[in-house]
Amino acid sequence: HTGEAQPDGSGDYVSTHTLNRVARICSAGHGGQILISLVSTELAREGLGEQVQFQDMGAHHLKGMSHPEHLFQVVARGLPQEFPALVTLTGPSHNLPLSRTAFIGREKEIIQTQFLVENSRLVTLTGFGGVGKTRLSLQVAHALLEDFAEGVWWVELAPVSNPDRVVDAIAEVLSVREQPGRQLIETLEDELCENKRLLVLDNCEHLIEACAKLADRLLGNCSELHILASSREPLHVEGEVTLRVPTLSLPKFDCADVEGLLTSEAARLFLERARAALPEFELTETNCQAVQQVCERLDGIPLAIELAAARVPVMQVSEIASRLDHTFRLLSSSSRTAMPRQQTIQATIDWSYQLLSQGERGLLERLSIFGGGWTLKAAEEVCADQEIDEYQVLDLLTNLSDKSLVMLDRRPGREGRYRFLETIRQYARQKLEGAGQVINFSRRHLDYYLDYAEKNAQGLAGVDQVVALNKMERE
Repeated sequence: HTGEAQPDGSGDYVSTHTLNRVARICSAGHGGQILISLVSTELAREGLGEQVQFQDMGAHHLKGMSHPEHLFQVVARGLPQEFPALVTLTGPSHNLPLSRTAFIGREKEIIQTQFLVENSRLVTLTGFGGVGKTRLSLQVAHALLEDFAEGVWWVELAPVSNPDRVVDAIAEVLSVREQPGRQLIETLEDELCENKRLLVLDNCEHLIEACAKLADRLLGNCSELHILASSREPLHVEGEVTLRVPTLSLPKFDCADVEGLLTSEAARLFLERARAALPEFELTETNCQAVQQVCERLDGIPLAIELAAARVPVMQVSEIASRLDHTFRLLSSSSRTAMPRQQTIQATIDWSYQLLSQGERGLLERLSIFGGGWTLKAAEEVCADQEIDEYQVLDLLTNLSDKSLVMLDRRPGREGRYRFLETIRQYARQKLEGAGQVINFSRRHLDYYLDYAEKNAQGLAGVDQVVALNKMERE
């Protein structure tokens, strides 16, 4: 087989995918048999003349490969020609969609998720919309093809609006048909209980209760079944292991050079997508600081970075960076095939916002008054009123954290501190402005921190001055 080596982002090249295909083609044959792929056949045909022929063996599904491989047998004088049938799969062992763009970074998360899926029967990838849960699920699913005898099956739930149709969506993927006198779920269980299989349930958040109940039932009755789900919040099913998908890594310091910038996953993604939009685009010492600024202002969110990179054909990177105060106007897509909630960063957040309760929406909006993070006590003091009781704030804040709209930073010896991704804060601030409540909660915010400063001022002159200064600076 012949294939390209791929750049790994560090200046080296890897050929793992090509070598894996070589191994799979090799394992399909028998001793003394020479098999080659279609691409190698086309490359070799002209130079070999009449003495070597290629017998067409047809397209075959090879274990662990994402699409069929067209194989040929080399036929020449002195070589045996009669062999048993090729050792290949009778049909596809998965329905995983093919990625049309390069997958950047996430090596640690891929390995971590693979390990979790292999050792736990329900793994849920959580995170804010646009952070890359679907792409990570897809990469992991391809990597796990060899580990599941009955294959890996992708169930896209985003188009499903009725919770009662979740079972139908899975049954359709597995070609399970309803039988007279039986519920479809019972027939589905029979199919799933036969052998080791992985179901990938993508975009569960709007069907969270139905997905949770179904996963609980299937895992309870099908001992060989594993489920990898992606959702903006956990399913909260017994035995579930959750992994919050982080944003892409950012440059660790101010980068004045291209090499330093490319240590960042976010910058590598921007470069790859910018080149897809404008092939002659290059990172230079002139624009690398602007690229860094774009990546940092967008918090390393893959969808936001991709939408920003799509503007490169019509704008300089410095212009993109300067307009990020108007994030929601700038970051939109002209794709005719992307789902509506993936065409703009605002639509992505709208999708999450619409799934919130009235109380969760109210707290989300009020929290936007905090510019640099907040503690639980600050949230209770500033945000509670007649509509949201002080004792409700903790539960609502926990829900927003579960749904990946609020981040919680924990450090040993310090009170937990909550924060927004900047795109979420801008969105929530717009909602607060629309409700005409900015002045009201700005005053409450001012009153709280004036009182805080006065109460803690005494410590600034004492023996614990450094501790007090650090605490004041955080607030």
